[in-house]
Amino acid sequence: MGSFDRSSPLRQRASSLLQYQVNKKEKKEGDGGGGGVLIPPKKSKTKQSKHSTSREIHGSKGSLKSVSMITISESDNWEICSSSGMKYGQFVDWEKIDPEAAERYQQILKSGHQQLKTMGRQGFWAMPHTLRAKAYYHIIHGINSSGSVMPDREVYYELAKKHFGEKNISTHPVPVFMEAGEIPRYCLNKAGLNSVKKILLCLCKYFPDMNFCPILPALVSLLLHFSQDEAECFYSVSQLICYNDPNKRYIDQTFLTYRASCMTFGDLANRCCRGIRKLIASSHQNLFEFYSDWIMWIFAELPFTYAIRVLDVYLLEGYKVLYRVALALLSLYKVSVSSRVADVEDFRTDMKRFVQNVARHCTAENLLERACMVPIATRRELNLLFNANKDSLMQKGVSIHQKRWSVDSVDFNNFSSSVVTGTEMRVIWAWIPERFALFSPIRLFSTAEHGRSLASCYSQVEGHEPAVLIIKTVDEEVFGAFLSTDVIERRKHDSDELAYFGTGECFVFTLRPSMERYQQAMVNIMTRKASPQQVQVSSGVFSQVSNSGSSPIISTTVKAITTLTCPAGTPQDPSYLTIPFTAPSGKPTNAKDPKTAKEQEASMFIAGSFNQLIIGGDGGHAVCLQEDLEGGYTEPCDTFKSNPLCKRHFKIQSLEVWGIQNSISFTHCFNSQ
Repeated sequence: MGSFDRSSPLRQRASSLLQYQVNKKEKKEGDGGGGGVLIPPKKSKTKQSKHSTSREIHGSKGSLKSVSMITISESDNWEICSSSGMKYGQFVDWEKIDPEAAERYQQILKSGHQQLKTMGRQGFWAMPHTLRAKAYYHIIHGINSSGSVMPDREVYYELAKKHFGEKNISTHPVPVFMEAGEIPRYCLNKAGLNSVKKILLCLCKYFPDMNFCPILPALVSLLLHFSQDEAECFYSVSQLICYNDPNKRYIDQTFLTYRASCMTFGDLANRCCRGIRKLIASSHQNLFEFYSDWIMWIFAELPFTYAIRVLDVYLLEGYKVLYRVALALLSLYKVSVSSRVADVEDFRTDMKRFVQNVARHCTAENLLERACMVPIATRRELNLLFNANKDSLMQKGVSIHQKRWSVDSVDFNNFSSSVVTGTEMRVIWAWIPERFALFSPIRLFSTAEHGRSLASCYSQVEGHEPAVLIIKTVDEEVFGAFLSTDVIERRKHDSDELAYFGTGECFVFTLRPSMERYQQAMVNIMTRKASPQQVQVSSGVFSQVSNSGSSPIISTTVKAITTLTCPAGTPQDPSYLTIPFTAPSGKPTNAKDPKTAKEQEASMFIAGSFNQLIIGGDGGHAVCLQEDLEGGYTEPCDTFKSNPLCKRHFKIQSLEVWGIQNSISFTHCFNSQ
């Protein structure tokens, strides 16, 4: 069977069908290089470097030959050809050719946002391409960026004329917001690729503060397939860049926000794709670098037919759907890689290869279906978690004007502990929230150094948040818990009963004989700023239990607050980041009552007194430690959906509590009150 020549007139003619009029009445284009086209002149003056490389990504049998990637080998500059050709199909009434598409377009125009979301997920405008283009035009022009001055078509014409119009061929530096000179070409021909370069350069000139945005080349390339000309594509991308609702953002524009998004994805992956973090961390590969590629899985590696289906939904739902799709891809990858772990030398490269060949594992529609089924927090909650991660990066020294930053992974090579190995601690650090995993662990308490006393443990650990409790039994079993909230919270109640505190970021785990983490699948995440005087809980999730550890009673108070650790060297600003977690209130219940609702289970994380420390309180205690730290017991616990972490009644060989290195102790905040 003969191959299909990309440069043939037939191929060019088919490609040109993507150029159509979104409006029945089209304004005549001005001069100055504004009218970009997808049909090249017979002899293009744009020369491709002899060192340029391209790669074809093949899907399964019967699928389209999809994404073609092109690398600009001279990454310091681009050659831009200012010539343009005629548009194809401008004299055709496409609605008469395809009346069904015309009827669908009328339905799109009459639909509200929620209906459009459903249509986008179902692929209502997926075919023909003219219908998708009209849908994009309608959706993008409906995006309202309050307070932003949007560049119109004339702005693009002026920029294009200034930088390209007077020269036949001109050379320009690659835009600063690109990681390299690599552009996903998809189904664009040489003239289309030339137009992408022009649009990217104009965006760079118009948005000078945008210093890091690696997804922009792919977005421009995809939207150009469905834009009537370069100016329309420039306007569409500008709409997404200017959109300023933080709860439904579209594009990260700085390295700081890009990295914060990567960390947020890492937090979501930690909950939704159990096991993958442990797998990568155990191999001593950089987990942060692996997750830093997450958005490029979608906007560089996915085949064209998959990428445009994601785009259908992304234009309506914003960043949240990208998290969903990437989590769905990661879930598929986990299944694929689990059977061949020994053969994987580099998980980062292997994941990219997997996404490029995703057609072997699922269809585009199946991928979207999987993505929409991923349990995920609300947009507002995701934004607040994103802000928490951004603040931790700023505390680490990353500024909003920084263009690049090498993320130093925590070094466990010289790690020393009487309870866990360096590899085991690396796994624990892969499990904790991303904003804390940026910093190294520091030992706060050990029975070997400070003695076997719960009171001594409290005195060493109070004022540090978060903390990791790790226990080794006399039977060489190793398990523990991540305590998201300072244990000093136990002091803040007038009741003689034990009171539960903590947040949904708490979890328990086992390391030996097997590694497993137990945590609620998803929590509601909300953040706010509070002064040190506001660090104490004003209204918290407190569930009271008797001193014997039995008969839990859930109070009707519903919010608990934890304070983000501030690394040393950070100015002691009077506002600290706090993350309250909410759960609906319920009527008090005791152990004989029916099981509590899932939302109420999530409130019973930590409780402590002078004679016991309890972790997990619904349906049993995940961990309960005695006053003398000689032993304790563990039970199945509904709070974390956990099994007993070791033998039910255990004797402690060694116990350690670890905190975050370079953290500012909050003890002074409480002692001053």
